[in-house]
Amino acid sequence: MSIVLGDNRYGKAETRLLRVTRGNDLHEIRDLSVSITLAGDFEAVHLRGDNTNVLPTDTQKNTVYALAKEAPVGEIEEFALHLARHFVRTCKPVRQARVHVEEYPWAHVQVDGTPHPHTFLRTSAERRLTDVTCDGEEATAASGLADLVVLRSAGSEFWGFARDRYTTLEETHDRILATAVNARWRFSMLNVPWAESFAKARQALLEGFALHRSQSVQQTLFQMASAVLEARPEIAEVHLDLPNKHHFAVDLAPFGLTNDNEVFYAADRPYGLIEATVRRTPAKS
Repeated sequence: MSIVLGDNRYGKAETRLLRVTRGNDLHEIRDLSVSITLAGDFEAVHLRGDNTNVLPTDTQKNTVYALAKEAPVGEIEEFALHLARHFVRTCKPVRQARVHVEEYPWAHVQVDGTPHPHTFLRTSAERRLTDVTCDGEEATAASGLADLVVLRSAGSEFWGFARDRYTTLEETHDRILATAVNARWRFSMLNVPWAESFAKARQALLEGFALHRSQSVQQTLFQMASAVLEARPEIAEVHLDLPNKHHFAVDLAPFGLTNDNEVFYAADRPYGLIEATVRRTPAKS
């Protein structure tokens, strides 16, 4: 029997970076979590403990901070590409670099209707994401978001489903539909107006969620992903996972009250989890 080393990579996970841009009158902040993984000529360290080719993960952390200082962070896709290319181009043993960036949203606190110049409010739990891979000089990018919480109080049904002897769920033509959207979309190019692309893709997700009568979460997922592809030609495919945030109507009959889908309790678990990838069909030659 022989034992061999398979695919391997290493890096620094979740380096936290707050970058402040100090304008004359108004500060701007970017709040990021950056994770880096490197792959390449690292067989010796695994097999013989030879660290010659290993760029310390502490160095990777320091590189995040140094590059954030040397140039504007810009959009997270730009920063991730800058980092990934840096490692591939400057560290000879590195064949491939992957950079994952999450951005946390902040907005200026409003005072008498005016943004305070250096006071900020965390606006939601939603996060903007990107994943960039540089394999030699070739680069690919995918972006998305996590924990975009949305809810519809009408326009959602679920009926006509399969049944077996364990099925107790009742059919409904009027239910709460709520989810925390986790979305990833893959780009077919890198010449992209990143901020505009993200904003329009996010808006397409919201409109896809809102502008149809839902027969199932699966149907809603397809509508949302299709809306992104229709809105943004630079996006090749969209992957969504939608946890079904169940809301159940409370039985008020013991109290002599009716409940016309007005009073619900939210169950955090267990929950349905619906996932799918929606992509463009290849163009016919």
